Amino acid sequence: MFSLENRVQEYAWGSRDAIATLLGQRPSDKPQAELWMGAHPAASSCIELDGGRERLIDAISKHADAFLGGPTRERFGARLPFLLKVLAADQPLSLQAHPDEAQARRGFDAENAAGVPVDAPERTYRDPHHKPELICALTPFDALCGFRPATALPEVFELLAGGPGDALVPRGADAIDAAAVARLVQGLLALEPAARRELVSSVVEACRARAQAGGWLARAAGWALRLHELYPGDVGVVIALLLNDVHLEPGEALYLPPRRLHAYVQGVGIEIMASSDNVLRGGLTPKRVNVDELVRVLDFAPWRVEPVVPRQVGVESFYDTPAPEFRLSRIDLDAAAPWRADDRRGPEIVLCTRGQASLVDARGAARELRQGGSIFVPFSSGSYAIEGHGQLFRATVGL
Repeated sequence: MFSLENRVQEYAWGSRDAIATLLGQRPSDKPQAELWMGAHPAASSCIELDGGRERLIDAISKHADAFLGGPTRERFGARLPFLLKVLAADQPLSLQAHPDEAQARRGFDAENAAGVPVDAPERTYRDPHHKPELICALTPFDALCGFRPATALPEVFELLAGGPGDALVPRGADAIDAAAVARLVQGLLALEPAARRELVSSVVEACRARAQAGGWLARAAGWALRLHELYPGDVGVVIALLLNDVHLEPGEALYLPPRRLHAYVQGVGIEIMASSDNVLRGGLTPKRVNVDELVRVLDFAPWRVEPVVPRQVGVESFYDTPAPEFRLSRIDLDAAAPWRADDRRGPEIVLCTRGQASLVDARGAARELRQGGSIFVPFSSGSYAIEGHGQLFRATVGL
């Protein structure tokens, strides 16, 4: 078993104290957005191996059978298929979506054939993989995700009445279905800059009144006002109103399949995803928005969001999803009794978010784990036990 040395990613929307506090450090003078744990090429964790420091991605490449196990290697190749993160958002992330597997492969091959460098800013597909993801709240957590059910959209459309967006809104006998929502979003993204600013200004004024009037839409209107302060004139402020606004309490989770437009708004959570860097942005960002590709990728069907209810087995709570690349569980450990991992299915990463513990393998060798620390457990390590107290998260493959 290997203690992980992990990299903190500094993005503008990150918190200056959440990740630092988890790691037992003083608040940072820069925003710390994500702590990455895994073997992603962009920021691989490091381990001590054979007397030296080595990137986990390289160690897995050299020892794939022992580190991954046969089933994981056969399904995903010689790579760790999941990436574990601590995500700390003080400000909203951009509106974004991730392609499904077929879209990712097609887009990646097409950009390769066109000779677009993988690290070019205009590149959309940086790898051939999809990116389903799960976020489990450590603090109260807010997100926007998926288009609202058709029954909720007429009230949202009232906020767009008048101005440049009026003609885009379905009315009368027009069905409010996926095709209608797609036409609306595509039309909003195609507006000229002056028309966008005029529309956003009109919608923001309508949101001010709606936020004060109360009702179910007041919360979404409040988010729109905050987004406008951060991204004035960005049409993403309007598109965000079309999305479900979701609030999670600590321990609750949200699964996001590919092709769903979303943005995390604020809070700290444990995020696990298929190891991919494919992001298509839809607004609330100074970065490039590839409108045509975004519209091709998005699933515009109305979506009624249901938080993931954990399945509890003893002290372990499983957040089940259909993603084969990952499975996340939470272990609430009591010092009175150790917990055993006898259901190994592949490589694992164990992260401690509260308290302290020891991981003990079948030979009796132990690794200490304190708050903010994480350990990579190769498949070849076999069963292991955890002794101590606190809260831990266990990431492995879904298969």
